Amino acid sequence: MKFRIDRDTFADAVAWTARSLPLRPSVPVLAGLLVEASAEGLTLSGFDYETSTRATLPAEVSDEGRALVSGRLLSEIVKSLPNKPIDVALDGTKVNLTCGSARFALQTMPVEEYPRLPQMPTATGTVKADLFATAVQQAGAAAGRDEMLPLLTGIRLELEGSTISLMATDRFRASLRDLDWYPEASDLSAQALVPAKVLNETARSLQSGGDITVAVSSGQTGDGLIGFEGVVGNGTRRTTTRLLEGDFPRVRQLFQAQAETVAYVNTQEFVESVKRVSLVAERNTPVRLTFADGVLLLEAGSGDEAQASESLEATIEGNDISIGFNPGYLLEGLGVMSDPVVHLSFTQHTKPAAISGVGETGAEPDGAFRYLIMPVRLQS
Repeated sequence: MKFRIDRDTFADAVAWTARSLPLRPSVPVLAGLLVEASAEGLTLSGFDYETSTRATLPAEVSDEGRALVSGRLLSEIVKSLPNKPIDVALDGTKVNLTCGSARFALQTMPVEEYPRLPQMPTATGTVKADLFATAVQQAGAAAGRDEMLPLLTGIRLELEGSTISLMATDRFRASLRDLDWYPEASDLSAQALVPAKVLNETARSLQSGGDITVAVSSGQTGDGLIGFEGVVGNGTRRTTTRLLEGDFPRVRQLFQAQAETVAYVNTQEFVESVKRVSLVAERNTPVRLTFADGVLLLEAGSGDEAQASESLEATIEGNDISIGFNPGYLLEGLGVMSDPVVHLSFTQHTKPAAISGVGETGAEPDGAFRYLIMPVRLQS
């Protein structure tokens, strides 16, 4: 194996592929990054039995071949090299890298012991890369982080005709994001529960491309794989991951409650105010929001502790209401909204509140992204 490649192109692809490698692999070869040179160019692959990554990129290949080397070490070496072409050659049991006057020799791993990567499922449809990245980021704001509850660490994709719905919940908040896409079949109906971390990293890494191909191996959650492929620069990147198993909570029906109070608040002012007031909120204590007389009053702290309050202009329709939220959960939901105005709808102070973004005060949410947050009981 022998090839020459642009330093920046190689460094970016190696870093992306190596990012998915396990820190504590169950077998040593899983820490390796598979480098394959052929007449078509260069292919880099990583796999941990759950998630696979594969990047293809152009290179000047002199001799075809393949080698398995430590992925994280290769990534650290390549990103430290000067901005000059890199020459890579397999010499016996070592891979030699030369870049300018810098030279490295990496010990290879037994390539014959490396597991076979799963095949990309048949394409199900395509979606705009930048829109998909935004949708995944928004839906993922409500995904759980407790590995003891793996079902809640996923984002559920519901593919129905020309719409993808992305949903997540950690029991304390929920998210729903609808997105248009281009299915292979107009009557498509499929579901997939994808690990949120993998989905978020994949969507973010592919967002600079035009379209992402989505491929689901089965219509049943937890049965099979899902794959994503897109063009990045002058190469392609592909990820497959095993779906999570279990019955995902019925998130969609939580957003159907009839509102008794609706409020509109400037998004940026709301975020900054919550950040300031929550500085005095002790851990697991809420920020109190009171909507009355065209004003939103934010308060935190009580008794002999530090206290804070701040008022914002708000347009309020319906009954006055006072409700408390975990400030971290509230800020995570507001942080993924790009609209200038926040639309908040409430039923009761003990029931979840729905938050959406709108273009202007008085406008109805388009329903593309909705964030539901459970209230925290307030002290009298």
